[in-house]
Amino acid sequence: MDCSLVRTLVQRYCAGEENWVDNRTIYVGHKEPPPGADAYIPQRYPDNRIVSAKYTFWNFIPKNLFEQFRRIANFYFLIIFLVQLIIDTPTSPITSGLPLFFVITVTAIKQGYEDWLRHKADNAMNQCPVHFIQHGKLVRKQSRKLRVGDIVLVKEDESFPCDLIFLSSSRADGTCHVTTTSLDGESSHKTHYAVQDTKGFQTEEEIDALHATIECEQPQPDLYKFVGRINVYNDQNDPVVRSLGSENVLLRGATLKNTEKIFGVAIYTGMETKMALNYQSKSQKRSAVEKSMNVFLIVYLCILISKALINTVLKYVWQSEPSRDEPWYNQRTEAERQRNLFLRAFTDFLAFMVLFNYIIPVSMYVTVEMQKFLGSYFITWDEEMFDEDLGERPVVNTSDLNEELGQVEYIFTDKTGTLTENNMEFKECCIEGHVYVPHAICNGQVLPGATGIDMIDSSPGVCGREREELFFRALCLCHTIQVKDDFDDVDSSRKSPDSAKSCVYISSSPDEVALVEGVQRLGFTYLRLRDNYMEILNRDDHIERFELLEVLSFDSVRRRMSVIVKSGTEEIFLFCKGADSSIFPRVIEGKVDQIRARVERNAVEGLRTLCVAYKRLSAEEYEGIRKLLDTCKMALQDRDKKLAEAYEHIEKDLILLGATAVEDRLQEKAADTIEALQKAGIKVWVLTGDKMETAAATCYACKLFRRNTQLLELTTKKIEEQSLHDVLFELSKTVLRQNGSLTRDNLSGLSTDMQDYGLIIDGAALSLIMKPREDGSSSNYRERFLEICRNCSAVLCCRMAPLQKAQIVKLIKFSKEHPITLAIGDGANDVSMILEAHVGIGVIGKEGRQAARNSDYAIPKFKHLKKMLLVHGHFYYIRISELVQYFFYKNVCFIFPQFLYQFFCGFSQQTLYDTAYLTLYNISFTSLPILLYSLMEQHISMETLKRDPTLYRDISKNALLRWRAFIYWTFLGVFDALVFFFGAYFMFENATVSSNGQIFGNWTFGTLVFTVMVFTVTLKLALDTHYWTWINHFVIWGSLLFYVVFSLLWGGIVWPFLNYQRMYYVFIQMLSSGPAWLAIILLITISLLPDVLKKVLCRHLWPSATERVQRSSKLKTAVDAALSPDRPLLKDVLPGPRRD
Repeated sequence: MDCSLVRTLVQRYCAGEENWVDNRTIYVGHKEPPPGADAYIPQRYPDNRIVSAKYTFWNFIPKNLFEQFRRIANFYFLIIFLVQLIIDTPTSPITSGLPLFFVITVTAIKQGYEDWLRHKADNAMNQCPVHFIQHGKLVRKQSRKLRVGDIVLVKEDESFPCDLIFLSSSRADGTCHVTTTSLDGESSHKTHYAVQDTKGFQTEEEIDALHATIECEQPQPDLYKFVGRINVYNDQNDPVVRSLGSENVLLRGATLKNTEKIFGVAIYTGMETKMALNYQSKSQKRSAVEKSMNVFLIVYLCILISKALINTVLKYVWQSEPSRDEPWYNQRTEAERQRNLFLRAFTDFLAFMVLFNYIIPVSMYVTVEMQKFLGSYFITWDEEMFDEDLGERPVVNTSDLNEELGQVEYIFTDKTGTLTENNMEFKECCIEGHVYVPHAICNGQVLPGATGIDMIDSSPGVCGREREELFFRALCLCHTIQVKDDFDDVDSSRKSPDSAKSCVYISSSPDEVALVEGVQRLGFTYLRLRDNYMEILNRDDHIERFELLEVLSFDSVRRRMSVIVKSGTEEIFLFCKGADSSIFPRVIEGKVDQIRARVERNAVEGLRTLCVAYKRLSAEEYEGIRKLLDTCKMALQDRDKKLAEAYEHIEKDLILLGATAVEDRLQEKAADTIEALQKAGIKVWVLTGDKMETAAATCYACKLFRRNTQLLELTTKKIEEQSLHDVLFELSKTVLRQNGSLTRDNLSGLSTDMQDYGLIIDGAALSLIMKPREDGSSSNYRERFLEICRNCSAVLCCRMAPLQKAQIVKLIKFSKEHPITLAIGDGANDVSMILEAHVGIGVIGKEGRQAARNSDYAIPKFKHLKKMLLVHGHFYYIRISELVQYFFYKNVCFIFPQFLYQFFCGFSQQTLYDTAYLTLYNISFTSLPILLYSLMEQHISMETLKRDPTLYRDISKNALLRWRAFIYWTFLGVFDALVFFFGAYFMFENATVSSNGQIFGNWTFGTLVFTVMVFTVTLKLALDTHYWTWINHFVIWGSLLFYVVFSLLWGGIVWPFLNYQRMYYVFIQMLSSGPAWLAIILLITISLLPDVLKKVLCRHLWPSATERVQRSSKLKTAVDAALSPDRPLLKDVLPGPRRD
């Protein structure tokens, strides 16, 4: 063992964890390196198993029960059930235990089935076959058994099973093309490069003979970053060291295209792959309505405890006199006298708790679950949301969040594939101030009847022709496009028309393909890259060859790319294309003002613009550039920073040639949808991995940014010029100077009396804002950032990694206002934000199904979001809000008379109602009307809601479940209960008798109260119903009829299975009394009167926007009917849906 080996071991195990933690060493093919190299130290890494399931077979029952009993209602009913089992209570334990068991069981089955599906998907992924090299032979094994260091063979159209370093390819140039649809949502082809020293290995034997080690960083979630190096050992010589970057890494989830096969070595497996690190864990989401229900439940629980406490205290005050405690007809036993007073009091307290327990009905939670489940089908059945092109309709993956669709305040949307079709069309180019418009080309299709070249401005003179051709050559050479001749075998590729040779262009950037296609229409055709020579066909049908010397690749900070090429005449050119803000400052010559004006005009129209410049290099200048770049590429530490500095040094003193304009087609009605959502008071943010200029152009096209919108930039470039603190302070001062302390949370961003601001932030700047400061907190920067965002009508976040999208959503979600957030996307890169947001929506499109599978709802197109929120969301919220408030109201009506009755029965825990009435009140007598109301109510027509998005604001911020509304419903219930009880009491006070002279007893009294209550709460719901159908009539009047029939049968027949028949003939006897009929009618009228008066006064004096629309709709209907010249036909007068 030599000294270097000892030193290495000491560094790794004794000298701290810096080298050990930050880097990992991978032995390719698990082979020990030759003698003299570092010691072979096997390291433990996870296997390649992916786990997305929440439960296992062993922990399902305890974990699921724990999660379910975290719900306050479930826990409460469990306690009540246990109390009923332990002590003697007025009601049976079955009344609480059976409904609780039903709810818990149904929920467990539902969640268990969903998790079983996740297990099934995991197993399918983990057990799929993978080919890898072992002892020079090709072996198959399951994906989950892959280990770090295994050499893997992947064939065309297969997905990479883990993160790989690209070793070799079937292509002679050592490249391969991949699509990263499931990672970043891009369906275009990206080119990756094999390691220079291994790209010639074509057979399993050659690959197996490879001796190499890879040193790289530990797993981290950034998809676009990788730093490492490979040491290739050849015989006894020193190893050849090559740098490794993101262009050498093939990520799990990407798919191999246009390449027969590749070999790669596994570096990250299983849950350490970049794809897995970018997946958020799936947590159970709860709606704002459910949270309100839990809060109201606590209030009613406090009321319940107060009632029980008051009754317990008053009971012992009442019994303080011996004649009341032990009357002559009810003497205590000796054991009862010896019983501890506090124990007796506690038992009585629990008995009162059980007696008043019905104020919090378990049936409400059953009804809510049924309403959500059945209501979710209305989205699925909506024919307007069916997409004929895709043959897809909306999918509801969870029905727990239906009402949350009506409460959204922030929408976070992906760009590519969600707002746009990812379909590029070359629109025009501007050279030296002259504008060229070729025929519209999209997907290789030329518009019919188009011939020649259309030009807007006059052609340049002879002196300008050289610049014109140089511009076209620049577009043909400055790109990373690959060419495939066989058009039929390539997915999502483009065929260029009218060329000497059919060319299929493949690129990671769709607009690069559009530019090359566009310039082909102007006479220059890019043919191929062969043996490092780029070939183009000029206007004279002559092939020109340029040697590709260097590629200065695009990055989001520089916002430009360059190539250095050598022409056939030995001239060396640097061609550079990039964003106008990146090119103009580096230009020393050219018609800058004319081109800048054209670029600004195109940008406002929503076109993606690029500027093109060049400069000539001498052989000496190029040699210096080559040495500088080689040095930077070999650096393992700060490689990106050193390359950026080198690029900055190279790309200067340019000559401006011109600019291009490309259109990324928006999805159908995307702009109208965003405009409607903004009118509804919803803020829309665009989160994209695309570059800033491209994303900003799309935002203009979809009307997120408008002509009068002042754009504010919070980007890496700006932070480099000033400190982050200064940039944030300056932006904050800008927005607050105009808007003062007023934030725009309640504004749509479309107001004319305030300046509209749009904020643009990139991923690197966001990282700085989220990064904890040296004092241990980053809250100061975050708060300032949120303050700026609140005063902007729209925000664009570009160059975002998937996890950063989730961070943005989380930042807004947990800000002090706690707004309801919605995230929508179509690719696997959107899964994290979809899971993080309150509501996640996946777009079922071309970009795979990962987003749709992990979302709460899936829709075919972005345009369907409008109806989903403004119509379905509105209805869902209105319906369930009424359901929740109504349930609490009718149970206050139910239990408060029971509370009052205790003052008249010596606090003896005597029930006011019969057991059958106690059990069936919430289950049968009053359950179906509210369930049907919560499924079918339409207080405003669908057409009105779509036409007037501002109505969405009426229900925002949980308006119908605020404390004011809750208190009103509660006091209305108390008032009605007082009317029921004391109205019946005063009527009975004079010992009302029936026709046969019999005096009414306590069961008749209770039945009278119960009858008035059932009719009142049902008629209250009828008054609240706006949308009448035959089903409403059947259920509402049928429920009342069922109560009457049941009471007649229950009290009119001797039931043999009952030990006692205390209700025998009670209901019939009550109805035979005239005063009872009068009392029922009078008390129902008095009970409903305050609510009717309140509605009438509020609608006329303080109408909401919704009520004004309802009134105008009625007036319009009345006017139309009055002006109709024809008499109504028979079919017109037949009963149908009616809106009150």
